[in-house]
Amino acid sequence: MPPPPPSVAGGGRCILSFAALRDRCFSHRFLAAGLRPLAVQLPVGGREDPHTTVHMWVPASPPRNPLLLLHGFGASATWQWYPYLRPLIAAGFDPIVPDLLFFGNSCTRLPDRSDIFQARSIKAAMDAIGVTRFGLVGVSYGGFVGYRMAEMYPDAVEKVAMVCAGVCLEEKDLAEGLFPVAGVEEAAALLVPRRPDEVRRLVRLTFVRPPLIMPSCFLWDYIKVMGSDHMLEKTELLYALISGRQLSTLPKLSQKTLIVWGEQDKVFPMELAHRLKRHLEGNSRLVVINNAGHAVNLEKPQEVCKSIIEFFQEPAYEASNEEKV
Repeated sequence: MPPPPPSVAGGGRCILSFAALRDRCFSHRFLAAGLRPLAVQLPVGGREDPHTTVHMWVPASPPRNPLLLLHGFGASATWQWYPYLRPLIAAGFDPIVPDLLFFGNSCTRLPDRSDIFQARSIKAAMDAIGVTRFGLVGVSYGGFVGYRMAEMYPDAVEKVAMVCAGVCLEEKDLAEGLFPVAGVEEAAALLVPRRPDEVRRLVRLTFVRPPLIMPSCFLWDYIKVMGSDHMLEKTELLYALISGRQLSTLPKLSQKTLIVWGEQDKVFPMELAHRLKRHLEGNSRLVVINNAGHAVNLEKPQEVCKSIIEFFQEPAYEASNEEKV
């Protein structure tokens, strides 16, 4: 989801690109935290495929305690993870932050749009940088990809944190009114906004306290700079994710799993958090963040980061615990 636009009054044309300036600022924060950008060409058929590239931010030194951070729909990974870098590093973790395919500078010409393909691609990128075991945190769509990675590569993924990731949704839930959309097409229109009014709707759905004023010039700027690439492919990702989805076909994870949810999430309601906890049959722990919605990772980054750090630092815990923060 996009970060909330600045709350400034007035209209008119934006002379400078606020989105481009903010994007550069976030990149500088990653550099200042000791991470460096890397473009990894993935091996296909035993050779590097020049048309499949995963862009990622990696520690300058070989990581000793790697933690893979997977973003959700919206802007590139730097926009969604910048508040977490310094707290995680101070706690002894080495963040690895990729852009999923068709976000940021990651792309492919291959036709597969499944979360399984995303999972394979990120795992191949991790192998390429020599990281074979790691913790994993996934936000929203990144949680879908992370869940697949944990299921497909249990020897590599040690523990999992899912943040507002509705992996237990079923396609029929849309028609039955669980979500603010009634079908996959409407879901795609919501999550891949093309006009300022669509960005406003998304922000108001994902934040408990959205900005009161969101000037169109800033929103057009955001769409042009951060949201206009790969719109068709992103829509196809959603169709591949939701169409025909059934809980009965969702595998259970063997890893200990932290579930973090915004209490007022309107995109993936709390029912999906409880459904996931039941699905994992005592192998998970649920933390509910008060006064937060679907964008809990941006609304309450300190609370979310604290829960993540505590979870990955603990050797064991009582999986039946449920907490409110």
